Amino acid sequence: MAKQLAFVHTVPGLVSTFADLAQARLPDWETFNIVDESLLRNTIRSRRLTEATMRRVAGHVLSAVDAGADAVLVTCSSIGPAVDATRPFCPVPLFRIDEEMADRAIAAGARIGVLATLSSTLEPTRELVARRAAMAGKPVAIRDDVCAGAFEALQRGDRDGHDAAVRAAVGRMLPAVDVIVLAQASMARVLESMPAGSVQVPVLTSPGTAMERVAAALSGA
Repeated sequence: MAKQLAFVHTVPGLVSTFADLAQARLPDWETFNIVDESLLRNTIRSRRLTEATMRRVAGHVLSAVDAGADAVLVTCSSIGPAVDATRPFCPVPLFRIDEEMADRAIAAGARIGVLATLSSTLEPTRELVARRAAMAGKPVAIRDDVCAGAFEALQRGDRDGHDAAVRAAVGRMLPAVDVIVLAQASMARVLESMPAGSVQVPVLTSPGTAMERVAAALSGA
């Protein structure tokens, strides 16, 4: 029987993205999804990750295990701290979407830029980068910014407006950093629309890097 990888999503549009990545990276594994938009919505409304939401994240993870998951990936950076809190109680490998991205950023340079379209995502990602850098014993300077108007544009269905706001923020940050982290999985596609040669530093996104970490950890499992 094939092993099962569960995804816990807060954005329905990411289901197909991660299905394709899993098929490419772990073709012998089956996948299933738990989607709960209210986890992100409540975090945005509260402007922080509440204890209630953290308990609900843990509940989804453990429900995935009860449903047969042999590993779980939570695909939302805004609720990343809930993943850290749940990991000691999870009997299967549990992955946070942005850890591999943070580690690669730390390896790439000492001046790290973090961009997000939501402050609720910016703070957890910045904290993760700082904490992983401290664990690695590497001093870093972190510069962060929220892409003004991008999230609101996406909420209106204006994907072009969202992407333009992210591109503009990347351009503003480029001269000041050695590497840029795009904190949200939904920002990843913006790289495809940037002109060749316009980005002189690495720009890291979470979906692909996360699945590479998951595949490396689970290969042969």
